[in-house]
Amino acid sequence: MIVLRSVIGDELRRERLGQGRTLREVSSQARVSLGYLSEVERGQKDASSELLAAICGALDVPLSSVLQSVSTKVADHEAHETKQTVTSAA
Repeated sequence: MIVLRSVIGDELRRERLGQGRTLREVSSQARVSLGYLSEVERGQKDASSELLAAICGALDVPLSSVLQSVSTKVADHEAHETKQTVTSAA
């Protein structure tokens, strides 16, 4: 089973690391605690829509872009699970 908060966290971390930025820089700019941002990136905390928007703003990436990437990854995972279920049943 896929955990949405983990996929969101992975995507935020990927964006941050792709920019060569630290947790400290992004947390400061997003006005969220470093610990909380770390927990969000590790999929340990669910982020509110407001927090996601603040993090995306700090990363200078559209929220819609992050959500689209997350949606694609979730859809790919679901398709893979469905394929495995069909193969196992055969």
